[in-house]
Amino acid sequence: MDGVMDGIHPHFTVRTSVSFLLLILLQSSTEAQNICSAPSTVEFKENNNVGDVVLTITVQPGVTLMFKPAPANPDNPFTLNGNQMIAAKVLDYETTNRYITDIICTEIATGRPFSLSIIVRLVNVNDNAPVFDQNLYNVNVNEMSPVGTTVGQYAATDLDQSQLYYKLESDSVEAENYFALKSETDPDILVRTPLDYDEVKNVRLVLYAQDTPLAPAEGRPSFTATTTIMVTILDVDNRPPWFQPCDLHNTGGAVICMSAGYTGSVILGDKETGVLPLKPGPLYAVDGDSGINEEITYSFLSGNEGRPFEINPNTGNITMLKAVNVSETISLTVLAAQKRNSYQFATTSVTLDVKVKTNHPPKFQKLSYEGVVSSVGTMVMDLKDEPLFIIALDEDYNATEGLNPNINYNIKRSSDFAIIDGYLFMTKDLPEGTLSLQVVAEDTSTKESDTANLTVEVKSDGAIIPPGGYGPVDMAALGVTLGVLLFICLVVIGLLVHRIQRWKTDCRKISEASMFQRSLSQASGGNKDGIQYTNEAFHKDEDGRSTGSDSQDGGSVMAGKETLYENDLLRKSSLPLNSPQHDDASLTGSDKTDSEKDVKPILTKERRMEEGYKSVWFKEDIDPDAKEEVVIIPDSREDDSEEEDEEQSSSDREEDEDDNLPIKTPKVVFADAELDSGLGVKMGDPAEDSEDDEALNVEL
Repeated sequence: MDGVMDGIHPHFTVRTSVSFLLLILLQSSTEAQNICSAPSTVEFKENNNVGDVVLTITVQPGVTLMFKPAPANPDNPFTLNGNQMIAAKVLDYETTNRYITDIICTEIATGRPFSLSIIVRLVNVNDNAPVFDQNLYNVNVNEMSPVGTTVGQYAATDLDQSQLYYKLESDSVEAENYFALKSETDPDILVRTPLDYDEVKNVRLVLYAQDTPLAPAEGRPSFTATTTIMVTILDVDNRPPWFQPCDLHNTGGAVICMSAGYTGSVILGDKETGVLPLKPGPLYAVDGDSGINEEITYSFLSGNEGRPFEINPNTGNITMLKAVNVSETISLTVLAAQKRNSYQFATTSVTLDVKVKTNHPPKFQKLSYEGVVSSVGTMVMDLKDEPLFIIALDEDYNATEGLNPNINYNIKRSSDFAIIDGYLFMTKDLPEGTLSLQVVAEDTSTKESDTANLTVEVKSDGAIIPPGGYGPVDMAALGVTLGVLLFICLVVIGLLVHRIQRWKTDCRKISEASMFQRSLSQASGGNKDGIQYTNEAFHKDEDGRSTGSDSQDGGSVMAGKETLYENDLLRKSSLPLNSPQHDDASLTGSDKTDSEKDVKPILTKERRMEEGYKSVWFKEDIDPDAKEEVVIIPDSREDDSEEEDEEQSSSDREEDEDDNLPIKTPKVVFADAELDSGLGVKMGDPAEDSEDDEALNVEL
């Protein structure tokens, strides 16, 4: 037991001693706090006034305060006034933003001290403006820089460590379009649009920095700073040479200079001395990149076969080495390239007209011309009331009687008149008066010219009426007359067309009659005795020249052969339907009576008027010795007889028949299978090609 206690006793003694010490210190601290107290950290605004109270310390009666002596409080900016700690100077956050002070509280009665440690934190106040490192910046930018390229970053600084806001401006609106800030709080300057050295070479930018938002609240302090940025745009070798003069065209940001080429002329067989004159001017090119302005070299690319020409590689001047012996137009192609960068090049054309040498210039036929004109667009008349003709002849063109096709006429310093094919016209409305002009005839191939005086008297409309001429009233009367004549011609043409249609109808009728006669003639020559036919053309016939309408007894037409007679036709038509053909003696009276009841004959001497019955009937006074065997008699109606031409003689009818003139003829249809039976006729539908006749279709 004693051994155990001996092992534990040392530890117990140490712990007990520490506990007692802590209790003593705690009691001392509590007693010290009871005599003075203050917050451990205090905030105090910078830019204060001297004497401003920083802190008030709580102390018990009979307690004194003092700062610990150096070096505990180096550069102490505070003083004690009783229990108040006071700022002894103006404090600056940007210089020192925190102070630590040690204060000793001493109880007078006991002399016991107590230490207080206080931290004073300065509160920053916006009292400093932003500052740029430089007042002027210079920067170079390549004109080929892509959009979005960073030109540079130009940030300002602020001792207050505030957030800065930026704004970019320029002297011109065009320059502002080229550059822009990355953002309001990021001072990176970027390329906004493609750059062009030829349009803008230098840009002056002004950058603003502000320690508050660009639109601060009222009463809030704000400070700004500015700087200038000079941007120089550098030219890049990105364009070929440009022949001058040329027309600039911008296509999608690329600038192209189009040249129309050069023209000139040479004399056939002559060698030109010196530089060839060209239009629109001497041949030369410049570097498309004016900021680089590379030297140009010239050469012929094509067209100089035989080497009659030479081009100066440095100036582009073209000279002749020998005469041209071809009369064709010469086309040369000239190449212009940069000396240091031959990949940049351009071509142009030089067109040279080869002209024949001339010995005579054009010459007007008169020294002066006089004329009179009345209105715009009218031809100028000479004093003889004839068109004023202005012409200049060239003796070099004797083969064409002096007419040179290369002569061009114009009125010097006047656009009121125009010369067309040698005739003068007034092109503008001019007041009355006399004009003194000059007309020029120029040979465009040789540039030789001649000048003549021209006097034109302008009179009002109607003042010039040539002798024997016609005025507006006369022309109006002539127009009315021509209109009437045209109307008469149209009426006559209409009548002729109507008569031609009538004549065609008559021709068709004559053709039908001729076919009918030929059919009868062919039928009588064989073994067949009976002929059956239809008579379409003689009913309702209103044509005076038709068959059957010209004779006095009703217009009968004879057709057929001598082998058929009236009695034979009557006999055959009266036979029974089922009996063969017999002579007249073999038939009894009773048989005939029965046959007439069963079958109605179509051949009869009496005209049957029964409804629905049609037949062929004959006149009783037929001459057996006549050439025609069959006489066809049309219906004798009153309307037909009224339209017949009674004055036409029988000789005219015979002449019409012989000459095959247009007449109406019956249509005959033969049934060859039973042509000899003569048993009957069947009536068919009307024919489609006749509007006036009734068709009969005959079947045996």
